[in-house]
This record gives sequence, C-alpha cells and structure tokens, in this order.
Amino acid sequence: MDYTEDYQLQIEKIREALSSDIIALALVQPAENLHVLKWQYISGNISERIKKVVLQSGKGIAGGVFKNGKPLLVADVNEFAAKDDLFNYPILKLENLKSVGATPLWHSGRVVGVLLGGFREPHLMTQERLQILIRMSQSGIGTLDGKELMWN
Repeated sequence: MDYTEDYQLQIEKIREALSSDIIALALVQPAENLHVLKWQYISGNISERIKKVVLQSGKGIAGGVFKNGKPLLVADVNEFAAKDDLFNYPILKLENLKSVGATPLWHSGRVVGVLLGGFREPHLMTQERLQILIRMSQSGIGTLDGKELMWN
C-alpha cells in the first residue's frame, strides 16, 4: 500500500470515529523561505476546489494552528467569524462548515501539517470530539510519527 492510500484510509477512519461531516489534512508544501499549506487529503468534502487553496502560515484555520502549534475549537463559526470575514477561512466557506476543530500534526518534534474535523451544523464539534481528534493525530498518520518534542 502506498502512503497516499494510507493517509486517505486513516482520515476516513478518523471521520468515522468522530461521526464528522468532513476530515481534512493540510500538509506543508516546499516553498522558498515560506511555509504554505495545502489541503491534500479530505474525506466528506462537497467541493474539489478546497484542494486548490494555498494557505499561508498564520492565515485561516490551518495557518493559525500550524503557526501556533496548538489545537483550535470553533463550536459555532457564526460566533467565530463575521459573514463578510469568511473569505479568510476558505474551508469554512467552500465546505459550508459551522463547527470545527483542528490540531497540529507533528513529525520529529516539528509541526508539519494540520488535521481538521468539521460539521455542517453548529455546536457539534465539542471538547470531547477535539480530544479524540488530538489523540488520533498523536498516534501518527501516514509517515508522520505524531511526536512533539518535550523540553523538560
């Protein structure tokens, strides 16, 4: 089995475990001195356009989680971003998401991507579901080991 199939199968299992409408995996792309992310593996998407979106570090849901290295819970998108601000969050707009959780993906102590779970109804992403997403990301996905370096 190649890694592409492995990643896709794993995000489908995560989607099933969360009972979410969508699971998306954004990975860092090689770029000249910039960190850019692209949604590469998606399960439950309604638009293929999301795979064409390029995210800058610090921008959008994935860019913010990537830059901060911390999970994000948005129980209700309408309380998180004004309607006219949704263009800054392309996955929310293109996939009509109303509730999301995202966690950084680690490999060898570095953030290399973002795993996002989402629902098309508000308040379905809960702290409990976000914890499941985090636990599943920490067990490694595809070739990523899920290991965050701990400094003691």
